[in-house]
Amino acid sequence: MIRISVCMATYNGELFLKNQLSSILCQLGGNDEIIVSDDGSVDDTISIINSFSDSRIKVFFNKNRHGPVGNFENALEHSSGEYIFLADQDDIWLSEKVDTIYELLLDYDLVLTDCEVTDHLYNTLTPSFFTYRRSHNGFWANIYRNSYMGCCMAFRRDVLRYALPFPKRIHMHDWWIGLLVEAKGRVVFYNKPLIKYVRHGSNASPTGGIGFGFKEQLANRFWLLLNLAQRLLV
Repeated sequence: MIRISVCMATYNGELFLKNQLSSILCQLGGNDEIIVSDDGSVDDTISIINSFSDSRIKVFFNKNRHGPVGNFENALEHSSGEYIFLADQDDIWLSEKVDTIYELLLDYDLVLTDCEVTDHLYNTLTPSFFTYRRSHNGFWANIYRNSYMGCCMAFRRDVLRYALPFPKRIHMHDWWIGLLVEAKGRVVFYNKPLIKYVRHGSNASPTGGIGFGFKEQLANRFWLLLNLAQRLLV
């Protein structure tokens, strides 16, 4: 049985992918897996993955909608592990991440950890995202100011029963998953950074950078709440 599935969405990730995969693989056991969903990369992303020659890495090409939401959905659909870790292609996992989160998942349905925000050279910009964001758990608190970043999340497989499929009109998958577990399960915020969250100017998410306009923020929350109500009332 697969113990841990690391689900990673890739798209033209050649600059940082090798370091990220190296930081993950050394923490996994022989019965773990990395599920990579690639969204049509035209750089050396696939060549870099293949260069590891590691049977724990399994690559699937995204045939869902393009972009992070559909790409992560494809990865999750191909996962088989008891515990699911989400991973971006351009971060660095600190050495104690897997062991720490695994122990927490014995008691909780979802774990969200703090992270250290860095630039593309891994120089620290913000030592604690939680402090910067004033993060804490709570459904309405995270509707107002979302702290659920996928790269810092892991959850039990049971979560997929009610999180998938992703609605067509949600802004981001991680926000959706986090709020669903807030409503239906047990969440813990772990206050120690367990990754270097790399900001390099080409990230798929603006988290920690320039945000969205007011109208777009309202629209995102409207569709999020509507879809949450529909899913939770089933």
